Amino acid sequence: MKLILLGPPGAGKGTQAVRLSEKHGIPQLSTGDMLRAAVQAGTPVGLKAKAVMDSGGLVSDDIVVGIVADRIEEKDAANGFILDGFPRTVAQASALDKMLAEKGLRLDAVIEFVVDESVLLSRIEKRAADTVARGEKVRPDDNAEAFKTRLEAYRAQTAPLSDYYRKSGDLRPVDAMKSIDEVTREIDATLSAVSV
Repeated sequence: MKLILLGPPGAGKGTQAVRLSEKHGIPQLSTGDMLRAAVQAGTPVGLKAKAVMDSGGLVSDDIVVGIVADRIEEKDAANGFILDGFPRTVAQASALDKMLAEKGLRLDAVIEFVVDESVLLSRIEKRAADTVARGEKVRPDDNAEAFKTRLEAYRAQTAPLSDYYRKSGDLRPVDAMKSIDEVTREIDATLSAVSV
């Protein structure tokens, strides 16, 4: 099963990706996590991406496409994968389609998390507070200013993916304003209907 989770920051994609990964035995490939790992390791791509990520911006397509292409070749992705945070632009989606076709692969579904943007900032603030309460370090981009930058970038660059994937017939919207468990059930029902 090869899936993309699409939606604005704070929509709950990461939470649902973990559940899907556990249920279907496929890895969650979060480009954000992969890039943060590269930043922490101090790799060349990590250093290049750090300044952009800290300001809430988006890293270049060549970095992200390269990371994804390499990652889906790993053994744990043999039965599929969940892309969370990629593609972010129509150009990336087109590059992903081309890369998958070259590997003889195709997406099974694009799950779109439909949310009321007015509640997203409070979700981000809650996530940051919960992280602090657990004694963990808050992500540099989990603050109001960076979130606004990320949301504006999402609207301008990523939101057009809805039309891109609707045209290909892969788009499957879910109401991400429901509770976490309700969203999980809706995704499960959606994937059952896809019958992958």
